Amino acid sequence: MTQDPMELWERYKAYRTAHPEIGLALDLSRLHFTDDYFEQMAEPMEKAFAAMADLEGGGIANPDENRMVGHYWLREPALAPNDEIRASIENCQDEIKSFASSVHSGEIQGSDGTFENMLLIGIGGSALGPQFVSRALTTPSTTKLTPFFIDNTDPDGNDIYLFKSHITLSRTIVIVISKSGGTKETRNGMLETKAAFESAGLDFSKHAVAVTGDGSLLDQIAVSDGWLKRFPMWNWVGGRTSETAAVGLLPAALQGIDIDQMLSGAAAADDLTRQKDLNTNPAARLALAWHHATNGRGEKAMVILPYKDRLELFSRYLQQLIMESLGKEKDLDGNLINQGITVYGNKGSTDQHAYIQQLRDGPNNFFATFIEVLKDRQGDEIYVEDPWITSGDYLSGFFQGTRQALHENGRESVTITIDDLTPFHVGVLIALYERAVGFYASLININAYHQPGVEAGKKAAERVLEIQRQIIECLMRRGGHPMTVDDLAIESQNVEETETVFKICEHLSANGRLVKIEGESAFGAEYQLPSSGEEGEFEIS
Repeated sequence: MTQDPMELWERYKAYRTAHPEIGLALDLSRLHFTDDYFEQMAEPMEKAFAAMADLEGGGIANPDENRMVGHYWLREPALAPNDEIRASIENCQDEIKSFASSVHSGEIQGSDGTFENMLLIGIGGSALGPQFVSRALTTPSTTKLTPFFIDNTDPDGNDIYLFKSHITLSRTIVIVISKSGGTKETRNGMLETKAAFESAGLDFSKHAVAVTGDGSLLDQIAVSDGWLKRFPMWNWVGGRTSETAAVGLLPAALQGIDIDQMLSGAAAADDLTRQKDLNTNPAARLALAWHHATNGRGEKAMVILPYKDRLELFSRYLQQLIMESLGKEKDLDGNLINQGITVYGNKGSTDQHAYIQQLRDGPNNFFATFIEVLKDRQGDEIYVEDPWITSGDYLSGFFQGTRQALHENGRESVTITIDDLTPFHVGVLIALYERAVGFYASLININAYHQPGVEAGKKAAERVLEIQRQIIECLMRRGGHPMTVDDLAIESQNVEETETVFKICEHLSANGRLVKIEGESAFGAEYQLPSSGEEGEFEIS
């Protein structure tokens, strides 16, 4: 695709908007919409603005759970619908700063002196946001507590942090994050971490902090065991929009990040993106860009390409925010739509040696979002070539070259430019995308604030574990007699889920919890419980 350079320059001037009050610029010039596109979308956007105003006013946004969605109040508590919520937000933020200060001063200590490490246990929004912010805003030399994360129920992954890294448990504060307190991945990580502390002769409760709902299972444990502190997770804040709640602010503050600046950046972006002028509202313009690029039907993927190592985890954070919010089977009227926008990405210029080749020459099934940070580094420049060429100049050159190469081949892109990468700017990015998601959801008539597909997966996992219990009980009844998968499925009354029985038996035998007797084929093997050494007695090891 060729275009006259001066025509492209004029288009750039027309569709690049600068927002100096939040240190951000948005360029939509490399999208192929017509000049009347914003005018065509004015009426749908009016409805989106009204829906957003209703959301911020305390309307019930999640009818599945009959709850409000109020993450915007977190950075502007005065907007909360009642004094109780406002006071709760303000008190929580004050307590976070006070607690972090006490940890940093040594007033609150671990078993062996001042805390040096922070281990966060969570999953989804309870981990992705804190991980992104930690990577974006800390370095090993500046962080006040070295961060570690357990964000899965993978035993080997847990071992890496608890036993195989340089983490010193006696000087580690542990943050356990779960709104309900019943999230199995987080519960498992907590139990394994507690076991590691006890194995080291340490009192886990003297190191543990809970971020959870009032009266939840986790809250009850924290109270009964005398944990260091408890912080709230309100039912009107979803996990994927909780980075400016205690979920994100507590670990950030403990690492020494200026959370007031994060909140200030988010508040400034919120204020700007409340404006109903499509010429000045970057979140509305971003949502319209997505609508154009995907034909309002999610027909193309969104590739996030931040040209900054510190933003390496931004695409993972956005995957949940965007895909969990927009990936819906039905719209608000009950129509089958199977909506969503696929999000992936890594960082530039690493990607120029990975998948940029396909983006330029392969299927045109995506649009790119370049994220440019003008400030290269803190400290003195280092020149790698004469005259006055730095590594940052190369990074900027690679960004501009890749953007141009994609444009020349008809590939659309959006560019977000921020002045620097500070707590303020991270707050801006968080708020910008949160509101763009809300606007886009209104444009395609879906509920961005529920996640029935996630709940379906949890229920399916619970069913697998129930079948596993039935298999073990069946083998115990057989008194050590080995059984095939087919026999186990019949006797445990799971014939329709024989494949699941097979997968369970293979997993348990690989971990020494069943004995596998090979058969003529993979499906002819027999399984039995390990013997305890006593005739007729068997045990689960």
